[in-house]
Amino acid sequence: MSLTQAEKSMIGMIDLFHKYAGRDDTIDKPGLLTMMKENFPNFLSACEKKGTDYLGNMFEKKENNKRIGFSEFLSLLGDMATKYHNQSHGAEPCSGGSL
Repeated sequence: MSLTQAEKSMIGMIDLFHKYAGRDDTIDKPGLLTMMKENFPNFLSACEKKGTDYLGNMFEKKENNKRIGFSEFLSLLGDMATKYHNQSHGAEPCSGGSL
């Protein structure tokens, strides 16, 4: 049986995380910035144009403020997906939401 598009998307998110994660299965701030620049340049650009330090704000909300694990990575992607969804309904890029 072949994978559904949703299953492929899920595996893609896991692969994306592992591409930038270290041996401890976490991503540091420089690694996350690289991941964002390589994979979400339009999102980062929209935030920068609004004067929003999206990644800085995200790391400030984390307890250790140095590395994020997979569940925090998924939370970040979820927040970004929400912003993209809002944009599909006419919201400005990188507007609203928690970060």
